Amino acid sequence: WFHVYQSYKIPQYNENNNLQENLLYGKVSTYLNSLASLEDSQFTNLFTGSKCNDIILNLDANQTVVDTFLGARVYWTNGVKELTMRFRKKDKRRILRPYLQHVLSVAEENESKQREIRLHFNLYDNGRCCWRSIPFTHPATMDSVVLDGDVKNKVKSDLELFLKSKQYYNKLGRVWKRSYLLYGPSGTGKSSFVAAMARFLCYDVYDIDLSTVSDVSDLKLLLLQTKSKSLILVEGIDKFLLSSEKSTAAGMLNFMDGVTSCCGEERVLVFTMNGKDRIGDGDGDDQTAMMRPGRIDVKVEFPLCDFSTFKNLAGNYLGVKDHKLFGQVEEGFQNGSSLSPAQIGELLISNRTSPTRAFKSVITALQQHQPNKQVEKVGAKSSDHGSGQPMDDGLLCRESVHTVREFRKLYGLLKGSRRKEEPPLDLSSIEKSGSRHDQT
Repeated sequence: WFHVYQSYKIPQYNENNNLQENLLYGKVSTYLNSLASLEDSQFTNLFTGSKCNDIILNLDANQTVVDTFLGARVYWTNGVKELTMRFRKKDKRRILRPYLQHVLSVAEENESKQREIRLHFNLYDNGRCCWRSIPFTHPATMDSVVLDGDVKNKVKSDLELFLKSKQYYNKLGRVWKRSYLLYGPSGTGKSSFVAAMARFLCYDVYDIDLSTVSDVSDLKLLLLQTKSKSLILVEGIDKFLLSSEKSTAAGMLNFMDGVTSCCGEERVLVFTMNGKDRIGDGDGDDQTAMMRPGRIDVKVEFPLCDFSTFKNLAGNYLGVKDHKLFGQVEEGFQNGSSLSPAQIGELLISNRTSPTRAFKSVITALQQHQPNKQVEKVGAKSSDHGSGQPMDDGLLCRESVHTVREFRKLYGLLKGSRRKEEPPLDLSSIEKSGSRHDQT
């Protein structure tokens, strides 16, 4: 008679194992934070949203908010890692299930409208490896990143197909996940492309720093705490495969196709690698182990900048589609100059007020990075020697000395065979001739 109310607890984690978050807990939290009655609670936390003029209300710990459904009053209390729902026993059979369905429906609608991508990073807290998160504000999009148009469209199509393939993966008995390898030199836009992928999918990003993970068990704990609709990122995987964290990196690879990979679905795994030479078929050492079938689904190469990429950068950074200096820029790329898109982009940003000055700085940088620049300088030194300037001890200079010695030997042979009445050969003229020959 005294127990008039019925209470239900919703823990934050499933089965109190602190491994996976209870999805219902997240849905209810979203629902409660959208209630108008939240403003009437004794204590309410205020936060800024993804936009500076957005204000988000959040129920404070050990506080209660009241909701109404079909004429019944429902009381929610925010406890320590749990939410408690309470209403009169006489309303139990009438509202329990319909009310929970209402909560889920409203929560999903609010999430779709106010979806905020978050960046999660791993750290140690009280001796335990865990995640912390902040809003993901990287501005990169699929339209803004600079990559070959055909390659970009293929990746977008692959991601779109993945989003629609839940039933297909279930039919095959495979985990609903997709893995990508982005490889290329530093500064070619791999990290920006990862951000664009996350925004395209509207997935949270879990950036795993393997250098801060002590062992494989901690890595598994982190991976099991990731949620669905997430992009799991490991940057510079080749560096870890070659270092003391090799076992941890191997544990990451095993997660890709092991039993623990089935503990969550709708995930995209992205690995970045700086070297193309470390990509193999999976039959070799640890560097090529990640190429084993079933681990990497899509490989995307990020090359150094070429003239086509430069034109895209000029359009994005300066809004210039054509310019009188484009011919010289193209010539610089044709001569074999190697600059990354990041290097080109920095020059364009530094001179964004003057496109002409920006393109001249790019031309100068291309000339300085030509592979045959050093050879031209050596040739110039040889020419200086022919004009009376002192020679440096370079390759062409040694060849010039060697040629003069051959002429001296030839002169000795001729001197012994010729008659005395024949005029002697002029050594100085031979040396000058040899120098002109070397220049040619």
